[in-house]
Order: sequence, then C-alpha cells, then structure tokens
Amino acid sequence: MATNLKGMGVALITPFQTDGSVDYDALGRLIDYQLSSGIDYMVVLGTTAETPTLTENEKSAIVKLTIDKIAGRIPIVMGLGGNNTAALVEKLQNDDFHGIDTILSVVPYYNKPSQEGIYQHYAAISKASKLPIILYNVPGRTGTNMTAETTLRLANDFDNIIAIKEASGNMTQLEDIIKNKPKDFLVISGDDGIAFPLITQGASGVISVIGNAFPKEFSRMVRLALMGDYDNARDIHHQFTELFDLLFVDGNPAGVKSMLNAMGFIENKLRLPLVPTRITTYEKIRQVLERLNVKC
Repeated sequence: MATNLKGMGVALITPFQTDGSVDYDALGRLIDYQLSSGIDYMVVLGTTAETPTLTENEKSAIVKLTIDKIAGRIPIVMGLGGNNTAALVEKLQNDDFHGIDTILSVVPYYNKPSQEGIYQHYAAISKASKLPIILYNVPGRTGTNMTAETTLRLANDFDNIIAIKEASGNMTQLEDIIKNKPKDFLVISGDDGIAFPLITQGASGVISVIGNAFPKEFSRMVRLALMGDYDNARDIHHQFTELFDLLFVDGNPAGVKSMLNAMGFIENKLRLPLVPTRITTYEKIRQVLERLNVKC
C-alpha cells in the first residue's frame, strides 16, 4: 500500500478570529499560499491545528474546506488519534474519509500504555482502517515513547502502516528505525530543526510547522537534501535555525501563529488553554523575519 509522502508536508494551523471562532477565510488563503508554494502534502487536524479545542462540526468544516481547496492536487493526511482504542476503531469503520489519503495517528496519551499496549492499539487501528496509517511518536506530549523495536514490529506486521512521524528527538532511536525498517516504510521527521540531518541519514522528509510560514523555502531545503545536495540544503537550514528555537519557546502553535500574524496572514489568536507567545518572543520573531527580508 503506497502513497506519495516524500518531501515536505505542512502541519496546517487553525486560524481563529478575535472572537475565537474559526477564521475560514484566512484558512482558505493559507491553503492557497501552501499550494502556490509547492508543498508536497498537507496535514490537517494535527497537533498544530489545536484539534482538541475544535468541535466536531468545526473539524468537519475544516476538512471539507481543505479537500475542496486542494482538489486532489496533493495528498491530504488527517490526524485521527486518541487514547480510547475502541472509539478510534468505531470512527475508522463508520466515518466518511472521502478525499483523505492517509491517517496520522498519535501514540495513546495519558494512559501511558506499555509497548505491548501500544502495539495492540495500532494493530486494532490497522485492522479497522481502509486508509494507510502514519504512526506518530511524540513522547514530549504523550508521556510515552514508542521504542524503535515497537515501531519496527508494526512496520513489518501491517502493510497499511506505511510510515512514522518521529518527534522523539532521540537520534539513536531514529537511526535504529531507519537502519532496520522495511524498504518502503517511511521515516518522517516531526521536528523542523532536525529535518535536514535526519534526511541525510535516510529520512523521507518532514511534517513541518515552519512550513506554514515558509513553504517555498523549506520545501526547497527538503528537496535539495533528498537529492543529496547537502551544501545548498544546509545553507537554507542555517537561515532558519534561530526561528526553529523561537517557534517552540512558548509552545506550539503559539510561535508559528505569531510568525504568521507578523507576516499579515492571521489574527494572533489561540484557544485556551493555549495563549499567544510573550511580547518579547513576538518581537524576536519579527526581528528575524525582517532580517530574512519578510515584510512585517
């Protein structure tokens, strides 16, 4: 089961208006900006979208808008994860996924399952899903790390588990997965800051936060790295190293929303319990954007 997920996917934000409602007009403009900038695929309803704060009606409307805007031009990955395996299985069996190419499903959070529990969770999801699945390991948010052994076991046992978005930050673990994975299984960086070095080790690309603001530039970096042009890719990577830190110092997606606000795309609005970056962080982001010749 194959799908074209090499290169840069963008973890799409959810813009909000000042009253807290979803800004669908801004979302449409942002999707158009991504498409015109040549991204490789779109990730909707991920962590960066503040999905836990969205209503079911809002989620449906965001997915529909994304599908309508993209109109089959690039693959769409939809986040669908949780810590209730049975509820996820029911959704996978009964919901309409027309227009969605792949599911991105996070390691169960809060429950803190064992490695066997993680394996059985994904086994149940795999058997229920008609779509390919990307595993998502982000222990900084879930409280549990999925080991390389568990990842490789899932990759070998289930044909529709086609990739992992790895955001553990553990390079030894990442290299272990890349070294021992099935040939067609993709390892996708879940961290912009290590996308370049990870691609040099054999990763297939990145699901990017900074790509919301710099889709053309970051896509070029990823493509150059995938082609083996490491010198030019490294030059682009180094241009963004300061922004990588600023993106996450006050949490995600507060950093990228500040960046997009400074660039004139969106209101600088998040839903509680998330809040915008500190003023000092915003000003540092604005100064870096000015040095990068981005109009603010």
